[in-house]
Amino acid sequence: MSAPTAAQAMAAAAARLRAAGVPDPARDARVLLAHAASVDAARVTLIAPEEIAPEIAERFDHLVSLRAVRVPVSQLVGVRAFYGRDFAITRDVLDPRPETETLIERALAQPFERVLDLGTGSGCILVTLLAECADARGVGVDLSEAACLQASANAVRHGVASRADVLQSDWFDAVEGRFDLIVANPPYLAAEEMQGVAPELRDHEPRMALTDGGDGLSAYRIIADEAQGYLSAAGRVLVEIGWQQCTAVAEIFTRAGWGGVSVCQDLDGRARVICAEWPA
Repeated sequence: MSAPTAAQAMAAAAARLRAAGVPDPARDARVLLAHAASVDAARVTLIAPEEIAPEIAERFDHLVSLRAVRVPVSQLVGVRAFYGRDFAITRDVLDPRPETETLIERALAQPFERVLDLGTGSGCILVTLLAECADARGVGVDLSEAACLQASANAVRHGVASRADVLQSDWFDAVEGRFDLIVANPPYLAAEEMQGVAPELRDHEPRMALTDGGDGLSAYRIIADEAQGYLSAAGRVLVEIGWQQCTAVAEIFTRAGWGGVSVCQDLDGRARVICAEWPA
C-alpha cells in the first residue's frame, strides 16, 4: 500500500480537527504539515501531490493529535506572527493577538524615547515598539520569570536587546525612572468569564495572563493609581481592554484624575485601547 500524498494527509487531518471542534481546521492542517515537513506554509501546495515520507507523517500525526486537544498552533510550531515579525512562543506566555496591533498603531502615532511595557509576556509589544523606533529604549516587566526569559529571547531575536531591559516585577515594584509611554495588555477577563473562553486559552495559556481572578479590572486600577509616578510630563498611558470594558476602564482612569482619556477601536470596530494622559 502506497503512502498517502501530502494532500490526502492534510484532508484527513482537517477532518479530524473539524470533528474535534477546532476552528479553521484546513488552515491548521496546512500550517502543521508545513512545520512537520520543514517547508514554508506557502509551499505546501507544491508538495501536495507528493507522497509523504514516513518520518514526516509521524511528526504530522503527533502535531495533529495535540491540536485536536486544542493545544494552540503557535505553541506547536513555536512562533506566532505579530506586526510583521515572528515571535517565539511557549505555553509560559500569552499568544500575541491581532487585536493588540491596535495598541501598537496608537503607540506609534506619537514619538517617544522611553517606553515601559507592563506584563510584557512574550515581549511582543515592547520588542515591536523598539524595532519600529530605532532611537527608543524600553523596559518590560512581568511577574513570571519564564515570561521574562521569553521576552528577553525575543528581544535578541529581533535585534533590540541592547535597548531593552526585562525585569521580573509585580507591576511597578521594580520599575525606576520615568517614561514617555507606558503600555499594557493586562489580564482583563473576569473569573466568571474563564469557563466560556476557548480551550486554547483556558487550558493551554498562562492563567495569570488572562484573568486577575476577580472582576477583570484590578490591573487597570493599579495602573491608573500608580502610573503617574513613572510618566514624563507629556507622557501617555495605553492599555488594551476587553471589548465590553470601555466604560468601566475609562471611568477608572477619569476618577483617578487622568486627562485626555480616549478610546481607540480595533479593525472590527470594537473598543480595544484606552489612552490616558497625565495630569488632568
